[in-house]
Amino acid sequence: MASHLRGNDGRFMEKHPAVYILTSGYNGTLYIGVTSNLVQRIWQHKNDLVEGFAEKYAVHSLAYYEFHEQMLLAIQREKQLKKWNRQWKINLIEKTNPTWKDLWEELL
Repeated sequence: MASHLRGNDGRFMEKHPAVYILTSGYNGTLYIGVTSNLVQRIWQHKNDLVEGFAEKYAVHSLAYYEFHEQMLLAIQREKQLKKWNRQWKINLIEKTNPTWKDLWEELL
């Protein structure tokens, strides 16, 4: 997605504002979130350490993410995406991830 956000070792930098979409599976339940540490936050979701919607509906697969230069911009984008209708969110996911694969591995 954003190769300029990788450190010298090729891994994604840990602290960087990001918006992400989790899903329960292909065309399944969607959850949109924002974080300053995408690797840590997705790990927390995958291990049900975040109480709430994602835990309740088993929304653990990372279908989409995007990084932002500032947290305020990431929060604004999260709010924008949450207002979108479901089809627009699906189109966004399928634009970069047409098979809905779990993108978790590419973060590691």
